[in-house]
Amino acid sequence: MSAAPDYTQAGELKFGQVGIANLRVRSFDIARLSAEMRERVERAPKLFERAAVVLDFGGLSDPPSEDDARALIDGLRSAGVLPAALAYGTQATEALAKALGLPLLAKFRASYERGEAAPQASTAAEPPAPRAAAAQAEARPAPEPPPSAPPVSPGLLQTTPVRSGQQVYAEHRDLTVLTTVGAGAEVLADGNIHIYGALRGRALAGARGNEEARIFCREFRAELVAVAGRYKVLDDIPRDLVGKPVQVWLEQGQLKLAVLA
Repeated sequence: MSAAPDYTQAGELKFGQVGIANLRVRSFDIARLSAEMRERVERAPKLFERAAVVLDFGGLSDPPSEDDARALIDGLRSAGVLPAALAYGTQATEALAKALGLPLLAKFRASYERGEAAPQASTAAEPPAPRAAAAQAEARPAPEPPPSAPPVSPGLLQTTPVRSGQQVYAEHRDLTVLTTVGAGAEVLADGNIHIYGALRGRALAGARGNEEARIFCREFRAELVAVAGRYKVLDDIPRDLVGKPVQVWLEQGQLKLAVLA
């Protein structure tokens, strides 16, 4: 009698939110980009050493050539990080990703492109003749009442400590953590983040580019804080804020930190 076939999967594939760094290239200077990244790694090795990085060439008029892109990847690897993908931009970027053998990630472009107006029609339609307009008005049914407002999405409530190596992501909403965020842990939210214990790990608010998002915590000892992609690591934070109740926000594109009154 033959053995029953084994349908057990050798590997389980899941998709989830990943706190991955995005390097938007504004000036294609390989030496300078590599030096800046090396400095970041030296200042915060626990955060950046061998960290995966997405390369975003959306700040350039045209993406680099394949040879130049490979030279940049080599430079960044020598600086201590691991370029893992390209951020989606144009068809040229897609072709470059294929040539480099790297995946293309779309979500990193969204925060740079929000707020663009919808395209307008090239020519305006002529208004109907008066009689036709009157006939249309008579035939038009009475307007329906506006639909009721959609229910407000409640924030995500985390009641247990977020421990080292764990990640909690509140998609399209705020995140409230009732306890602590340990060193090596990460909390992300598309909205605000409220932490009623100690923040010892990383907190990233406005993860999809919401510059109005804020971070509030009762005891500030963060490895990294970020709002809409602008970040500071512990070495950049004034020592007199450590251990205090602190809020973090953006003001004219600059990340601000202050003690909560």
